[in-house]
Amino acid sequence: MLKVQIRKKLSHFTLDVSWEMDNEILVLFGPSGSGKTTILNSMAGLTHPDSGFITLNGRAFFHTQHKPLSPQKRNIGYLFQDYALFPHMTVEKNIHYGVKKKAANHSSFRIEQLLSVLGIGHLLKKYPHQISGGEKQRVALARALATEPSFLLLDEPLSALDQETRIECQNELLRLHQIWRIPFIIVTHDMNEAEKLGDTILFLEKGKIIQTVNHPPKKWPADH
Repeated sequence: MLKVQIRKKLSHFTLDVSWEMDNEILVLFGPSGSGKTTILNSMAGLTHPDSGFITLNGRAFFHTQHKPLSPQKRNIGYLFQDYALFPHMTVEKNIHYGVKKKAANHSSFRIEQLLSVLGIGHLLKKYPHQISGGEKQRVALARALATEPSFLLLDEPLSALDQETRIECQNELLRLHQIWRIPFIIVTHDMNEAEKLGDTILFLEKGKIIQTVNHPPKKWPADH
């Protein structure tokens, strides 16, 4: 169970949100400047709330009464909007970046799954500048999951893609979630995307959750 209760004073409003979730997909939806990325950065440890807590199965990533865990110790996957691939590394080295040596055998199996699901095995020797936007998104997603994260944060991961590629990647996200079964937290401005991906949608406005919508659990077709 992932539990979040954070409060942080920002320039134009005070972010004040709380929720609980299991291994589901939660979507943060709202206009620009409503606090969505600040929430992700707080969860990743890139910024610290003024008060509250972030815990996963009883383990505190942040708590007002304790020193917060550094980003490196949180074991969280973060897919940034620009993908943040290392330009000097091949696709293969990008994906393997950060994989713990002691878990190399297990991680190799998981990476093979990722390459298969995302269809990027043929790209391993290429560099980021040699692949398309959709391929970069898939590589960044593979890199984020290859580290066996406790949960995955995705900041508008599909916004730069054309409509056809975007739909393909939405389906891949749903399928990967069925395989990994960890919390996915996704920021999007696209209502159709939010409806398709989210088991739960939190509607944000000026740092507050103004509405919560729950959907029936999504199931990936067995023959897909």
